Amino acid sequence: MEKYGDIPVCGTPVDLGALEQIERARATCEFAALMADHHKGYGVPIGGVVASQVSVSPTAVGYDIACGNLAARVDIDANQVRAKIASIMDKIASQISFGIGRKSNWDIQHPLFDSPLWDELPAFQQTSKGYTLKDTAHFQLGTVGSGNHYVDLFVDEKDRVWIGVHFGSRGFGHKTATWFLDAANANENMDAAPVWLAARSDLGEQYIKALDLAGQYAYAGREAVVDKVAEILGAEIVETVHNHHNFAWLEKHNGLDYWVCRKGATPARPGQRGFVGGSMGDNAVIVEGVESPESRELFYSTVHGAGRVMSRTAATGKSRWGKVKGEGLSRRTP
Repeated sequence: MEKYGDIPVCGTPVDLGALEQIERARATCEFAALMADHHKGYGVPIGGVVASQVSVSPTAVGYDIACGNLAARVDIDANQVRAKIASIMDKIASQISFGIGRKSNWDIQHPLFDSPLWDELPAFQQTSKGYTLKDTAHFQLGTVGSGNHYVDLFVDEKDRVWIGVHFGSRGFGHKTATWFLDAANANENMDAAPVWLAARSDLGEQYIKALDLAGQYAYAGREAVVDKVAEILGAEIVETVHNHHNFAWLEKHNGLDYWVCRKGATPARPGQRGFVGGSMGDNAVIVEGVESPESRELFYSTVHGAGRVMSRTAATGKSRWGKVKGEGLSRRTP
């Protein structure tokens, strides 16, 4: 880890475009840092962490609110999965929806759709082709999407089987983020400074409420997909590791409260575990935060891995072991 001014930066080589963005962001808030798998993003780089004592930034959370990873260990013999891997993956592909639209016919009911926020928040009153944002969210719950989002199967060092998924709040989160960025008059230039909403302002309070519901939605979607894969495997889930990496949390650092916004960065407080996934078909790792001076300097944050520029191994290697320790998950097929 190196310091650029007062900004801790992990990983080499440093992406100069991302560095310029995080320096610009730092000028608007009290803290900024770059994780080892950083690269340019919209306003705030992917792998960027920024924090303010009084404000929260929709730019620094990003469009895919609550995008994150879930890893679940299941009680099935790895050899049994290897023997049927082709048919298992065919079932996953046919029963879970990837890309645009929905192929699977399973309907997911969830208590989050009973929240009064759907009717209270102006951001949620958006409609498209006669459908409300709540309708869209309900329709897309449990769909994975496209890009670097995935469902995968892994084995660990003990040959235990894990299900891994990576995706976020889908169209609901994107439309919600867009509404708040527009309401804040955010500059659409990729290199513009991030916008901040005072946490105690009306718009800031609305955003925090919307953020919380989008976070619940993303958790529900990832859990539903993992449950479906476990059902396909005929297995029970015995352990999970679940985290967002595009989110804002109210946290205490150095005795002060901060709104910590992480975009493509995994929270890693001492003892807190996280699933850092690679791209589809790549290896992944379970990390655990540790107490150290480096950890504190990074506001207890680490890499997120998925969709990265450098490899997952290289990224974690550049930042270990001052703030995380980990164990690997390898994707294996017959």
